[in-house]
Amino acid sequence: MRISGLILVVSMLSACATSTEKKEEPQWLSATATEQLQLMEEGALTSEALVAGYLDRIASIDKSGPGINSVLSVNPNALEEARALDAKRARGEILGPLHGLAVLLKDNIESKELPTTAGSVALLKNETFRDSPLAENLRNAGAVILGKTNLSEWANFRSEQSTSGWSAVGGLTRNPHILSRTACGSSSGSGAAIAAGLASLAVGTETNGSIICPSSMNGIVGFKPTVGLVSRRHIVPISHTQDTAGPMVRSVEDAALMVSVMASEDKGDDATVFADRPSSASLAETEVSLSGLRVGVVRWRQGDDQQVIAVFDDTLDKLASVGAELVEINEHSQPDGFWSQAYLVLLAEFKTSLNHYLLSSPANLPVSNLTELIGFNRSSKREMALFDQSIFIAAEETGGIEDERYAAALNTVRTATRDEGIDKLLSQYNVDVLIAPSNNPAFIIDPVYGDNAPNGFAGIGFMAAIAGYPHLTIPMGAVRDLPVGISIIGGQWDDATVLGVGKAVETAAPFRLTPGFYSTRFDAPSLSGVTSPQ
Repeated sequence: MRISGLILVVSMLSACATSTEKKEEPQWLSATATEQLQLMEEGALTSEALVAGYLDRIASIDKSGPGINSVLSVNPNALEEARALDAKRARGEILGPLHGLAVLLKDNIESKELPTTAGSVALLKNETFRDSPLAENLRNAGAVILGKTNLSEWANFRSEQSTSGWSAVGGLTRNPHILSRTACGSSSGSGAAIAAGLASLAVGTETNGSIICPSSMNGIVGFKPTVGLVSRRHIVPISHTQDTAGPMVRSVEDAALMVSVMASEDKGDDATVFADRPSSASLAETEVSLSGLRVGVVRWRQGDDQQVIAVFDDTLDKLASVGAELVEINEHSQPDGFWSQAYLVLLAEFKTSLNHYLLSSPANLPVSNLTELIGFNRSSKREMALFDQSIFIAAEETGGIEDERYAAALNTVRTATRDEGIDKLLSQYNVDVLIAPSNNPAFIIDPVYGDNAPNGFAGIGFMAAIAGYPHLTIPMGAVRDLPVGISIIGGQWDDATVLGVGKAVETAAPFRLTPGFYSTRFDAPSLSGVTSPQ
């Protein structure tokens, strides 16, 4: 979207913020954050108009109309904060690179004005009145915390038969492209909200796929940084070796800008205290040429969906046409017992981390540990209506990180995904990054059997997640009226390189699918008349 096109609607700004008359929505609501910032710098857009526009759109698109149900709660002070930021801009006082933008936080990330529920009834009153370091960094950079997004309850770590996008607090989030399709999880609300044009930027969290999957299936850009780049303090935890927060946005440039603000050393999170961290300046810089760049094409995890493969191959052709050197990688193996060991690591770390979080919360919670949480859920009809808490029970049966099996399991999976995984593939094939399809298209929401992907899951995101390495997904095309993404993965602390390559890929093979808000695929124009007699 060109800035010149956006300026055409500038005269509507004041009216958009105050009038109740029905009118065409301004284009800047779905513009990239970088474009919105340019308009504000030019005096053609205000933060107040932007926030008011998003609040109106949340009411008309998210809470009614198609009913995406991606936004769980709204900051009651958002408009007031936006006006204050406009006043500062008028005085030449720019707080930082996000000044005036509207940001949604996944509701497992603490912010001082709203409770942090993780989608659980047990945390309904988890009002800590404090900002996570992540939220504080965004606020100090000039962002307005617009509200909290719905999520797969407990970041999709409660049941082995869960329904992604559902939480007992927020209900079900739907995919804005086709409402009967999953928004994926666990950052389902953040992914759907950005795709539907409900905020400038959003934050998701990932343990294993929870930024990448909803970004890919909702057709947006998602970036999972190296673990330790962004502080996890005051974020409801699963795993201290895999958890990280990351941007969910409409362009790679937006992702780079946002993560450069989110990144910081935090003495309260040991993972952030490393000498090899990339600087904020290098993260914000996204200029990388594809000419001569060696790209490892991960064929062994591209999946079996021939339409996805066709879109992937078309994207590869575009990259080759601008000089990228494509190196085929057709095989790789994981050690025996890899998945059971990876699961044990998460179970043990979850028990220890969650118990610490619940006990340390300043809020008056009805539970203080995992045992009490399991009991609380058993007494709640709403909590147990869709699926069980088999993962909770399995985690409780471990000894936490003191479990004698834990250290060995962690060593196994880290070696498999680091030394013998991503590091080996990058070195063995002498490539700068690895690429693969991020996943298959969104599957049907199933409240009977839970998440059921008929073609399984594609991509090597699990390796980046377990290794704690950077992973970027970018929209690359549509399959059956649904978006699919391409993944770019690098080594530890190669975040700036991954973002730079991502920007170059986005430029060489641009794609963006506007949501149609179809009830089912039969409503899409591509299938017009198909259900009628010939």
